[in-house]
Amino acid sequence: MDAHAITAGRRRWQARFDAARTRDADFTTLSGDPVEPVYGPRSGDRYEGFERIGWPGEFPFTRGLHATGYRGRTWTIRQFAGFGNAEQTNERYRMILDAGGGGLSVAFDMPTLMGRDSDDPHALGEVGHCGVAVDSAADMEVLFRGIPLHEVTTSMTISGPAVPVFCMYLVAAERQGADLAALDGTLQTDIFKEYIAQKEWLFAPGPHLRLIGDLMEYCAEHVPAYKPLSVSGYHIREAGATAAQELAYTLADGFGYVELGLSRGLDVDVFAPGLSFFFDAHLDFFEEIAKFRAARRIWARWMRDVYGATSERAQWLRFHTQTAGVSLTAQQPYNNVVRTAVEALAAVLGGTNSLHTNALDETLALPSERAAEIALRTQQVLMEETGVANVADPLGGSWYVEQLTDRIEAEAEKTFARILERGRRAVPTGEHPIGPMTSGLLSGIEDGWFTGEIAESAFRYQQALEKGEKRVVGVNVHRGSVTGDLEILRVSHEVEREQRRVLAERRAARDEGRVRAALDALLAAARSGANTVPPMLEAARAEATLGEICGLLREEWGTYTEPPGF
Repeated sequence: MDAHAITAGRRRWQARFDAARTRDADFTTLSGDPVEPVYGPRSGDRYEGFERIGWPGEFPFTRGLHATGYRGRTWTIRQFAGFGNAEQTNERYRMILDAGGGGLSVAFDMPTLMGRDSDDPHALGEVGHCGVAVDSAADMEVLFRGIPLHEVTTSMTISGPAVPVFCMYLVAAERQGADLAALDGTLQTDIFKEYIAQKEWLFAPGPHLRLIGDLMEYCAEHVPAYKPLSVSGYHIREAGATAAQELAYTLADGFGYVELGLSRGLDVDVFAPGLSFFFDAHLDFFEEIAKFRAARRIWARWMRDVYGATSERAQWLRFHTQTAGVSLTAQQPYNNVVRTAVEALAAVLGGTNSLHTNALDETLALPSERAAEIALRTQQVLMEETGVANVADPLGGSWYVEQLTDRIEAEAEKTFARILERGRRAVPTGEHPIGPMTSGLLSGIEDGWFTGEIAESAFRYQQALEKGEKRVVGVNVHRGSVTGDLEILRVSHEVEREQRRVLAERRAARDEGRVRAALDALLAAARSGANTVPPMLEAARAEATLGEICGLLREEWGTYTEPPGF
């Protein structure tokens, strides 16, 4: 890029910065020296390829979505929490908010994640153990008691039964008297990554995509601020993918959901801002920063050039980050505080919009209250003490970071080409009804290509670890320690017993005629092709349980078994 274009770009950035609101904060170093809000080539300099780096708040958004960076608004501290029953988790949420957390992120237990009630035989021994148990809208009401849902952004990490759980969330908000149009937050709903990595689906891909399309339509009309899809690379990375695989598979999934919205006749500039992303922050510090920067650039270019998005908001890639659970070790668990801090710093320097920091004991159990506080304070130390929020994209222009960004982007583009080719082979006689990337995604799911690629990457890393080529402190190097066992949080079996008792009481007290009518209406919508969200919402209002709603749809649509792979 020539000197004139660079100077013009800086002027555009300055105009955006001057027009934006910034925080009332001290933007100086610890020694008291002022720092500029952004750094780049000096006036009159040439910089080959600078159009791919650019200025914060300007296409292709490599350096961030906003001209102000974190000077305008810091990232949201959104701690992921959930255990036992709704009342216990509500107490933890209040602790997080009182301690300075900026948003809530709900972890559900395994029965809820699989669309089953707490008294289902499949739920035995699992209720409340890896998250909170939610059987009906009444549980959701207790979960957020005393927390105004129209004032707090809420993320819910659930995909298979995401739509009925969201309906229960809406009912809880209604019972608080909240205006549903004012609700803000994120629902994961990402079924592609379930088939690729996490394996928590209810049906075959077709019905799940039907439900997601219904949800996108409903939110666009009735809950416009809420993001109905959070495309998740986190679980793909935790399954063993490399950074480049995580990026490529996640963005490909996102393109599939864009195609789904377009196939429903939705305006890309209207629905695309409702898509968000969820990435892993792993331990290779600079690689992670480069991954986040490449993600924004790729997404902006594809949204503009492939899918026709003309508004900046539709080209923005907004993402939440969680530090890498798979990097935590049971050996010398206090080392996990250091790992998490390094990973969190990479997420921040990569420009994350919100962040969850894992607790030191999460490799052993659900976080204790003390460990959860340390995790929260880790973010607050970064935000308040280190100066990382003073300058937008402070590593922009680094030879190493820029070349890493380019390399990861190039690897991702090669993967997109492979997925599209698979899609063309899968539908050789014509266009897939949703779109070409969707065709390739479904092909890779059905023949196990994605899981095979991730398994191969995981195997290579494990081999390197066992040979000592990759080192993990406390595991295969520096194994001596004076630390003892941690006291960990244990969920009592009484939680399951009490949850089952309360569920039975709620069933006995509800209007069975209203429940049956609502479920019949849902079944009719499922069969007719009508949007399933309004009758599902009415079923939630009538206190139909999650298991009843999902069970009805299982009977109608059947279940799904993953093809075997060797």
